[in-house]
Amino acid sequence: MINLSKEFGAMKIALEKANQVLLVAHAAPDGDTVGSVFSLKFYLTESLGKNCEVVCPDTLPQYLQDFLSGEEIKMPQAINPAEFDLIIGCDAVERGFEKIVREKIAGQKIILLDHHTTLRLQKIQPDIVVSDERFSSVCEILFDFFDFHRIEIGRKMAEYLLLGILGDTGIFQHANTTPRVMEITAKLMRSGASLTKIIRLVFKNKRLATLKLWGRAMDRAEINTKTGAIMSYITKQDLDELQSDVEDISGVAEILNTVSGTKFSLVLSERGDERLKGSLRSEEYKNVDVSQIAKMLRGGGHRLAGGFEIRGKLVKDGESWKVE
Repeated sequence: MINLSKEFGAMKIALEKANQVLLVAHAAPDGDTVGSVFSLKFYLTESLGKNCEVVCPDTLPQYLQDFLSGEEIKMPQAINPAEFDLIIGCDAVERGFEKIVREKIAGQKIILLDHHTTLRLQKIQPDIVVSDERFSSVCEILFDFFDFHRIEIGRKMAEYLLLGILGDTGIFQHANTTPRVMEITAKLMRSGASLTKIIRLVFKNKRLATLKLWGRAMDRAEINTKTGAIMSYITKQDLDELQSDVEDISGVAEILNTVSGTKFSLVLSERGDERLKGSLRSEEYKNVDVSQIAKMLRGGGHRLAGGFEIRGKLVKDGESWKVE
């Protein structure tokens, strides 16, 4: 186990002293950010009796809404961060935290939980940072936090934590699936989390529109023999024609990364307002650090999973497309 006893001790004190807690999920929310904020919310409200709100800058994908089954997440305009004496950012805090929490007021504490090498805030100085890229997910960090303090993990908390671990390990397919991850999964299952239920509800519940969008992206995929990159793209027109959502794009880079003979995958997708998002994926044995590619474009991530966002749009160029 990675030794975070100092950070875990300080975090426990901050949680116990707080009265009003705001939990911040990142933009384009995934299983790890959702699982971490809601496992913390359950502990804070049920065990410590705190008042707690969850906020996210984007609407949750339908599969996560189904998983949460009615749990409330507020949009940024519905909350005032100044009303909270403790604010906790969970996972990929560079993705929207400072758009919600624009300043730190007197007497307010801020905790950041992350496992990305790009953890950073431009304007706000956090009080406690719990982060190490050796963790598969923030939910793995939180499991160790609860375990360190001998806090009981019931069925509900176990399902939230397992959601994040499954999401960020690609259902145990990524290189961050360590023996420790498997041990934690077994413990969460013994606590009542249903592995098959989460996989069925979250990872195998695909809409027809999603599959059609994936098919279009696969049809466009091309391999650059010089770099070993396999690339594809998705336009705003694709989303409109197929009645798909941005959430349906998730997974394309993962699938392309499985193509034999490639070093990494790159998927560009139009996100409106002339913004393009790039998703990068690789595998340990391919020996490519995609986070370095992302950093060159002011993005970030892990060695095997990175992303970036740039200004521009996809424009037809003969038989192909280019970025302008």
